[in-house]
Amino acid sequence: MAIRVVVADDNLLVREGISQVLRDVSSIDVVAVSVDRDDLLRAIDREAPDVVLTDIRMPPSHAAEGVDIANAVRDVSPRIGVIVISAYAEPHYALSLFAHGSAGRGYLLKDRLGNRDQLVAAIEEVAAGGSVIDPVVVEALVRSKSGSEGSPLRLLTPREHEVLAEIASGKSNTAIAKELVITKRAVERHISSIFSKLDLPDEHVVSRRVAATLLFLADRAATTLDD
Repeated sequence: MAIRVVVADDNLLVREGISQVLRDVSSIDVVAVSVDRDDLLRAIDREAPDVVLTDIRMPPSHAAEGVDIANAVRDVSPRIGVIVISAYAEPHYALSLFAHGSAGRGYLLKDRLGNRDQLVAAIEEVAAGGSVIDPVVVEALVRSKSGSEGSPLRLLTPREHEVLAEIASGKSNTAIAKELVITKRAVERHISSIFSKLDLPDEHVVSRRVAATLLFLADRAATTLDD
């Protein structure tokens, strides 16, 4: 069964371009195209899509409608995946998008939308409950956490990588302990070590978990692109 997708962008060339790229993909069915936030919300309610592909800035306010819609959809229809597309590589947009969990969420730069294979792979990943993020989005964040070439995640132990992967999936400390068959206290120690090694500031715990998730997703995306 084809993945049902709603595309939203107030720029005619962008939304028609995306539709054209996806038109001949048998595994994807573009069921609606929207031009602003309200039109998109109506399309989501009417079509019940599997994935929403939306611009981050749209009428009426041209602020961060894409992120707001992703958060609203999570509350009412958590099975619907959302990929936010943007011309901006600023990490704080991605932080906002993943603040309530990374499952079924994606953040892509418009520069990559012309690559059909990458776009289709992102839609399929998000539809399956996974997450994708353009590595360029957090390149500055990765660079600021690394004193030399390579990802700061190289500093983590195998167990810390496992814990970070569970954090990136949106699990609580209790759920991580159950999944990895370790104590909650052990999970807390691993997380403390992860935050320290990644040089994440001692701010609100949610902010540090989201930042760690972004680093994890960016590292995974960069590895995929290199392959």
